Amino acid sequence: MENKFIYAIRNKMRFQTPKGILSTEDLFDLSLIQLDSVYKGLMKQLKEKDEESLLTVQTKVDTDLQVAIDIIKYIVAEKQAAKLIAIEKAEKHNKSRLLADLIANKENEELANKSIDELKAMLAEIQE
Repeated sequence: MENKFIYAIRNKMRFQTPKGILSTEDLFDLSLIQLDSVYKGLMKQLKEKDEESLLTVQTKVDTDLQVAIDIIKYIVAEKQAAKLIAIEKAEKHNKSRLLADLIANKENEELANKSIDELKAMLAEIQE
């Protein structure tokens, strides 16, 4: 089978969501909670549809349902990965700011420990 997103676009698949009926690309605008709700609805449909039969033939409805489930799973995984990356980036930023503040404090400490004569000489240099 072709890429699931291409399949969904070619077949103009729509998804029942808390925000109404959405196209495939609109799913990326949903929150993780909303996507989970869509997933639960799809899984409920799958369970209702699955019945034991020796003569089961996969239909377009079956294929569409499985593609829809796979697409939701993919988008959730992408959003979760992006969330982790954002958290790591924020942690690095916070640590960087903390280190910069500590460096500034150490420099101020070093400056405060200088004698009055040294500070006057430094001030004179700056004012020239």
